[in-house]
Amino acid sequence: MDDHCAIDEQVCLPDNELPRVVVIGGGFAGLALVKSLKALEVQVVLIDRNNFHQFQPLLYQVATSSLEPDSIVFPFRKQLIDYKNVIFRYAEVLEIQASKSRVITNKGIIDYDYLVIATGTRTNFYGLGEIEAYGLGMKSIQDSLNIRHMMIQNLEQAAITCDDMERDTLTNFVIVGGGPAGVEMAGALAEFKKYILPKDYPEYNADIMDIYLLEAADKLLGAMSEKASSESFRYLTRMGVKVLFNEAVEHYDGSIVSTSAGTELRARNLIWTAGVEGALPRGIRKDSFVHGNRLRVNETLNVHGYANVFAIGDIASMATEDSPRGHPQVAQVALQQGKYLGKVMKHVISGRNYQKPFRYKDKGSLATIGKRRAVADLGKFRFAGYLAWILWSVVHLFSISGFRNKLMVGLNWAWNYMTFDKGNRLIISHFEHKAVKAEVIKEKMADE
Repeated sequence: MDDHCAIDEQVCLPDNELPRVVVIGGGFAGLALVKSLKALEVQVVLIDRNNFHQFQPLLYQVATSSLEPDSIVFPFRKQLIDYKNVIFRYAEVLEIQASKSRVITNKGIIDYDYLVIATGTRTNFYGLGEIEAYGLGMKSIQDSLNIRHMMIQNLEQAAITCDDMERDTLTNFVIVGGGPAGVEMAGALAEFKKYILPKDYPEYNADIMDIYLLEAADKLLGAMSEKASSESFRYLTRMGVKVLFNEAVEHYDGSIVSTSAGTELRARNLIWTAGVEGALPRGIRKDSFVHGNRLRVNETLNVHGYANVFAIGDIASMATEDSPRGHPQVAQVALQQGKYLGKVMKHVISGRNYQKPFRYKDKGSLATIGKRRAVADLGKFRFAGYLAWILWSVVHLFSISGFRNKLMVGLNWAWNYMTFDKGNRLIISHFEHKAVKAEVIKEKMADE
């Protein structure tokens, strides 16, 4: 917490008589809403615990050394420099006090007339404490850097050790979850094994590195078509990834992964992409929650039980006939909801009801499996291969914030495409798992 500001103090904001819209979270949904409110006579306050927007679809490329983190993050203040009615505050929301129309942050209190919750999701380890302690999720740029540091540290240690079993354990990777993040991560690691490991680590044979992709269901990319699922499986197996279906992870002690099917795998690197849950501050009534720690919203994205509180993006769950458990937690839903809520807010603030309900327009799904391979579901069209990869690359490149970031990513991709090199294999800071840190702290306390 800031030493100069207590939680019970007001966060300093410009005085005016305009309605104040507080937006918690600057992800795809939050930024889309802020942009749609640009010309409205309101004071918009954007709160985020980071001072930057992160392009989450490319987190796996930071994790596998293809991109530097500053290629896929963009400072909020730079992004919102022309938005005269928008104020950014770097703070973490601790609690929502809806009865007082205020949010409590680690930097102080912010009052609101209208509140929009766009806090997204966090990794859901489903109560598996061992996996949370020894594994890593992939939901933030910090997670990606931790994965990169863990990976390179373990590969370096494998070059030092004389124990063959320990070397095998250090160089093996287990990815849990066969959705887009897991599939893309597995493909990137397979290319790292093929093109980077033999050059960087001549101390051992690259074949020692095993990559396992574990999926609790019986197919990959469960939300996509059967063609996308089968093609992604074919691509990954050809790249040397060992895909195991109907395998739910039950235990992990930092070295051995045990599954529900009785399989045991030795690996010091476990990456968890198997689930998420809503990242929601305290204070919302329990009857406003639905499965996955999401907020129940109506057709205009108003949170159940609150007149002036809305939710958009991954945190919001709007049940429809086509999606009884809410819309998929993907960027397109977040972007569309952010733009839509801007229209709703214009009516609500002027004292009118907005009659047109939110309708999600599915523009299709894409997933890449290394270079030159991807799968695409676009309406009735299902295709895979090089064309799908070109489409994936164009869509993602143009979706990144900022010209500089687009240029950096484009140049990196071009260089990697021509050389199959990954130039960011740096250990910037030493990484330790939560369980290891806890043991170190205990030892220090015992010595003292």
